[in-house]
Amino acid sequence: MLFKVEMDVNVPLDYDPARFETLKAAEKERFQELQRAGTWRHIWRVVGQYSNVSIFDVADNGALHDILIGLPLYPFMDVRVTALCRHPSSVHDDDR
Repeated sequence: MLFKVEMDVNVPLDYDPARFETLKAAEKERFQELQRAGTWRHIWRVVGQYSNVSIFDVADNGALHDILIGLPLYPFMDVRVTALCRHPSSVHDDDR
């Protein structure tokens, strides 16, 4: 199943900068692992915000939930999820 996931990161201003750098590095490592596996298909920055719009390809809602809550920065995220399906007018035979 394909999902559009919008993630806004909101880190408290008084959060320890060294700890935050460690979390960001762990987040990048996890993201790249999921990207190489084909699970986190696409990611785009939202200009001017600490936000992204991503496309996930997972088995079901539960799988996406488990991935999202396991992200190192998840405690600082506001997340919006939209299920997607193939549009019948698409000229492509797949959803990639």
